[in-house]
Amino acid sequence: MLERFTKYSPQNLAPTSMNIEDINTVKNYLLNLQNHICAGLEQEEPDVRFVEDVWQRPEGGGGQSRILENGLVFEQAGVNFSHVSGLSLPASATAKRPELANRNFQAMGVSLVIHPRNPYVPTSHANVRFLIAEKPGAPAIWWFGGGFDLTPFYPFKEDVLHWHKTAQKACAEFGDTAYADYKKWCDEYFYLPHRKETRGVGGLFFDDLNEGSFADCFAFMRSVGDHYIQAYLPIVQKRKETPYTDRERDFQLYRRGRYVEFNLVYDRGTLFGLQSNGRTESILMSMPPLARWQYNWTPEPGTPEAALYETYLKPQNWLEL
Repeated sequence: MLERFTKYSPQNLAPTSMNIEDINTVKNYLLNLQNHICAGLEQEEPDVRFVEDVWQRPEGGGGQSRILENGLVFEQAGVNFSHVSGLSLPASATAKRPELANRNFQAMGVSLVIHPRNPYVPTSHANVRFLIAEKPGAPAIWWFGGGFDLTPFYPFKEDVLHWHKTAQKACAEFGDTAYADYKKWCDEYFYLPHRKETRGVGGLFFDDLNEGSFADCFAFMRSVGDHYIQAYLPIVQKRKETPYTDRERDFQLYRRGRYVEFNLVYDRGTLFGLQSNGRTESILMSMPPLARWQYNWTPEPGTPEAALYETYLKPQNWLEL
């Protein structure tokens, strides 16, 4: 059992030991994770497969974006790997961490967003990432981050329970309060203040993790990455053939608008990518292929749409329901 991880404040980031072999080990894990997730999602599609787009960043590094479009199950799915470097971190990374300003950096990670076709299959997001900030004559500062969260349109309690039980399992070896801490952080992060609602039913979120040894922190990031497919695919398989009408489809497109609002206004990963002159097409692959907005819309009382707002867009202890 590892010692308890705690939510790290930006001021607590500290130089700790690591070497080039550690960096390569993280990169190899991330590349294998991208393969594993793409293979798992492709199992649900009879014909359509991911298309890979390899790209280079002029300032340093690059990545490979994999996009699946117009599938029977997934209307659009993007699973990106990137490893970029530069002479200074963008403002989104140093605003609360001034000690990181003017340091060279490397950032690598896998980020994915899945937009299913059937409104009864939730949208999902996951990412795991590793960053290093360096300057001559000083030890490197490194940290891990990541998580996964679920955004249903027509939620089922058993699906939400499965999602959170899997998240709890991912945290089980990392302290008695790890799941509760990172579940709470997820609820707080994936929140739209202007709508006064969460983006969905949450999951896990962590950032600035460099507590203890490099090996311990890397092990936690791996556990989160490895549990994503275990959390998501059983829900996809259970709901992908649920009959639906134009009513459910219209509501799905309306709720996708909330996803766009969060990603463009609040998401730190989107801001980091754009501010670091990342590849725009890869950064914005998180956007749904179709979405809609409607002025001052509210659900009718007693409808399944109302149940989403009344029950599922509020932080709560799902494992006790």
